[in-house]
Amino acid sequence: MKKIQGEWEERSESPPLAEKRIEERARALLGRMSLEERLHQMSGDTPIIPGLIEMLIGYNKRPFPAGENHRLCIPGIRFTDGPRGVAMYRSTCFPVAMARGASWDTSLEERVGDAIGIEARAQGANFFGGVCVNVLRHPAWGRAQETYGEDPYHLGEMGSALVRGVQRHIMACVKHFAANSMENKRVSVNVVMDERTLREVYLPHFKRCVDEGAAAVMTAYNRLNGQYCGHNSHLLRDILKGEWGFRGFVMSDFLAGIRGPRAAVAGLDVEMPLTIHFGRRLRKLLRKGEISQDIIDEAVMRILRQKIRFARVGERGRYSKQNVAGPEHRELSREAARKSMVLLKNERLGDGVGPLLPINASTVKRLAVIGRLADIPNTGDRGSSMVRPPYVITPLAGIRRALPGDCEVTFSAGRSITRAVERARQADAAVIVAGNTHRDEGEYLFVKGGDRDVLTLKPHDEKLILETVAANPRTVVVLMCGSAVITETWREKVPAILLAWYPGMEGGNALADILFGGANPSGKLPCAFPRSGDHLPYFDKRAGTIEYGYFHGYRFMDREGYEPAFPFGFGLGYTSFSYGNLRLDREEIGPDEVARASVDITNTGDMAGEEVAQLYVGYEGSTVDRPKKELKGFVRVRVDPGETRRVDFELPARSTAHYETVTGGWITEPVSCTVYAGPSSREKDLLSARLKILG
Repeated sequence: MKKIQGEWEERSESPPLAEKRIEERARALLGRMSLEERLHQMSGDTPIIPGLIEMLIGYNKRPFPAGENHRLCIPGIRFTDGPRGVAMYRSTCFPVAMARGASWDTSLEERVGDAIGIEARAQGANFFGGVCVNVLRHPAWGRAQETYGEDPYHLGEMGSALVRGVQRHIMACVKHFAANSMENKRVSVNVVMDERTLREVYLPHFKRCVDEGAAAVMTAYNRLNGQYCGHNSHLLRDILKGEWGFRGFVMSDFLAGIRGPRAAVAGLDVEMPLTIHFGRRLRKLLRKGEISQDIIDEAVMRILRQKIRFARVGERGRYSKQNVAGPEHRELSREAARKSMVLLKNERLGDGVGPLLPINASTVKRLAVIGRLADIPNTGDRGSSMVRPPYVITPLAGIRRALPGDCEVTFSAGRSITRAVERARQADAAVIVAGNTHRDEGEYLFVKGGDRDVLTLKPHDEKLILETVAANPRTVVVLMCGSAVITETWREKVPAILLAWYPGMEGGNALADILFGGANPSGKLPCAFPRSGDHLPYFDKRAGTIEYGYFHGYRFMDREGYEPAFPFGFGLGYTSFSYGNLRLDREEIGPDEVARASVDITNTGDMAGEEVAQLYVGYEGSTVDRPKKELKGFVRVRVDPGETRRVDFELPARSTAHYETVTGGWITEPVSCTVYAGPSSREKDLLSARLKILG
C-alpha cells in the first residue's frame, strides 16, 4: 500500500490540476481497467469474516480500505470514522460535535478539522467519515452528540467548516443522507415527510457541505418515504447528483447500508466496508443486462476523480506521528471545550459578593466535588464514533490541578447521598457533576446506548442535587450530556448551572478554566432545552414508521407558544453585553439582491468576552406556513470591557425562498419580513427591523 501511495503521489507533486485535467486522467485510467478492476473500486477490500470480527472487537483501530489497485498503482480509500477525532489508534479526542456546535465558532471548527486531517493522514488514512450534519429533531435521539444541533443553517455552517479543515489534507465524507434522527430503529424505520419539509429542513445543510466541495456523501440506514436511503434514486440521483451537481462519490453506511446490488442503479457508488452486494451479485446483474455498463463507469469515474484530486492535497512536513495528540492538538481540544461550555444560570447570592461563578480560588479553602461522573473518563459514545485518546482529564483531576495547594478538595461519588451532603456542608463551595454516559445515550449496542426514554436526570441525581444545595447554597451543577436535559425539578433551586457536554480529553482542564475564571464562558445552545417532553414533536424509539413534520426545536416551541427552559442560542458569561442600533442598508430588495444588516454590541461588564450575535428572519403574509422566526446568520466576536463592536450580516433574498411542491422549484415570494438580531432566539432579547422582499 505504501508503494502504491508513493508512486501515486510522486506523479502528483505539481499544483492542483484544473478540473479538465482531472477528468482526462480519470478517463484514461478507466480505459485501462478491466471490468473486475472497475467493480473492485466500488466496495471494501476487507474479507468478510475478519472484517466482521474486527468491527465487533476493535472497530476502526486501523483504516478500512477499499479499491486498492496494484497493477495501475491506484491507492485505495482508507477510511477512518469520527466526528470527535480520528477513531484509530491513540488520537486527540475533541469535544463531541454537539459541544462544538455550541461554540458557534466556524473558524475554530475549521482548525479542529485541520487537526483531524493531519492525525488521520499521519496514521495512514486518507478519508474521514465524520462530518455528521443530521438534524437534531428530538433530544432523545441517542446519537445527538454526533451532530451540531437542531437548526439547518447552523448545521450547514459548522459542517462545511469541518469539511474545509479536513480537506486540506484528506477526503471528507458528509453523513447520514438523509433524515437520520433516531437510533434504535435506524436500520429499518420508515421516515415519512413531505417534499417541502425534506428540502427546507432536512437537506439544506447537506447542500452547504456539498457546495463546500465535500468529496463524498454517506447514505443513511433508514427508509425515506418507503425507500431505503441507499436505494433512493430521488435522493441520490435527482437531488444530490442532479440538482446539486455533486461530483464526488456516494458510499453506504456500514454493513446494512444497502440491501442489494441495485443500489448502484439508484446512485450508490461504494459499498463499505466489505464486498457483499457490489461484487459477484453486481457482476451477475451486469451480465444479465439488468444494469448497464454506464452505471459502473459513472461510479468508478466519481471515485477516481476524488482520488486524483486529493493526491494533490496536503502540506508536507505536517504528517509526523509526533503531531498526533501532540501539544498543539491537546491545547486545541482544551480551547474547543472551553468555548463549547454553556453557562445556563449564574445567580447572585445573598451574601452580597455577586454571582457564584467564577469561584475565587484564593478564598476557597475547601471545595467539595460530588458525583460519580466527576472522576471517570466521560468523552461520550463508545460506538463507531469512539476515539481512544492517550489520556482523559476528568473534572476532578482538572479541578485539583487548578486549585492552590492550600485548598482541600474532597470528593464523593454520591452513591450515599447522606455522605455527599455532609461533604458539601463542610465545604466553602460544592461542584456537582451529573448527567449521562455512553450507557445512557449513543449508538445502540443492545444493552447500552440508544435513544433515551426520558430527558431528565436520574432520580438519584436529582435528589442528590436538591439535598446538596439545601446543605450548601454555594453549589454549582455541571451537566455532562449529548443534548437537552429537562431540569424543572431542580433548576430554580440551584444558583449556577454549567453545561459541559462530553468535553473531550482536556475537558477537566477546560472545566476548571471556566469554574475559576481563567476563561469567560461563551458557548450558546445549539438546541432549545424544553420545560417538558410535551413541548417537543412526537418521538417513539421503537417506531416502524414515523412522520417528520416541518416544525421541531425552537421553531416548534415558537409555533405552539411553549416557553423553553433555555432557548436556542442562549448562553451567559462573566460579563454582560448590550445590543443596539440595528440597521438595514435598504428597506426592500429584489429576489436576486442582498440586504446588509448591522448591529452594535457593547461589553457593559468588566471582563473581556466573546459574544455570538444571531440574525433571525420572520415572515408576514406568506402563502405557506412559515416559522415565526428562523436563523439566517451568526457572528462570533470578541469585545473588550467598554468597547462597542459593529457586527455585519448579509441576508440574500434567496435565503428566504420556500420550496413549491407543485412546480418542484424554489420561490422567493413577495413578503414582508421582520429581521431580528440579538444574543438568542428568545424574542425579548432581540432587536427588530422591517424588510420587504420583492418577489
